[in-house]
Amino acid sequence: MYKLIACDLDETLLSMDRSISKKNIEAIKKASEMGVKFVPATGRGYNSVSDTLEELGLLDKENEYVISYNGGAITENKGDKLLHFEGISYELACELYKRGLDYDVCIHVYTKDMVYAYNYVQEEIDYLANRMEVTEIFDKNLDFLKGQDIVKVLYMNTDYSYLNQIEEELKDITQDVDVSYSSNRYIEFNHKGVNKGAGLVSLASLLNIPIEETIAVGDNYNDLSMIKVAGLGIGVANTVEDMKKECDYITSGTNDEDAIAEIIEKFILNHESL
Repeated sequence: MYKLIACDLDETLLSMDRSISKKNIEAIKKASEMGVKFVPATGRGYNSVSDTLEELGLLDKENEYVISYNGGAITENKGDKLLHFEGISYELACELYKRGLDYDVCIHVYTKDMVYAYNYVQEEIDYLANRMEVTEIFDKNLDFLKGQDIVKVLYMNTDYSYLNQIEEELKDITQDVDVSYSSNRYIEFNHKGVNKGAGLVSLASLLNIPIEETIAVGDNYNDLSMIKVAGLGIGVANTVEDMKKECDYITSGTNDEDAIAEIIEKFILNHESL
């Protein structure tokens, strides 16, 4: 029996209007009652998911967890207890920020408690509304963050081929960086080895749950590491097309069509296997 479900949020659990369907909520609660842990696994920070946790009945709950920052942090919900943190160096963050100024991108810099955005264009403001709090910055450097823990840096542009070009042009500074893509608009830079898959492995080990007894669900490339490492790796119907072949199962429903309820009913409540 599967004992843990690690689930991406944006475009996976959350509908396009950023809500969680009643059917998904009910299915998650049924799984929780059976002792199955439901673990949000997001590229966003822990402090941005409190509303989601509250809807799911997981807010401030002991022995319930969140994988955030693409695996850069693992937090127990009770008391927001940080169990694991791994960020990037200040020097690398500065270099990524400096290089990003030369591109047509919105630059995000994540610390433990805040997201800063440079070139915070209206398209990005609209996309992030009700998702997380962002502080707009206009500085040409990150001197104001010296001495702080920095989790990751990302660039936003909705032209995927342009982001691919940027990745190629930054290879001289990304040898020790875990590069991933998310939400069809971001290229993300985490510390080497920091990804959702590593976060899932760490949490499963902490909970003494064999990795074979985990399910991972997502829709985009920053979810691929956990989809590949989990006992059962699932993509929702709206998963990036090139990634579907890497999944063990693709749901019939999209994130707007109760995909998570479909998974829980099939693999948890009905104990089906592939």
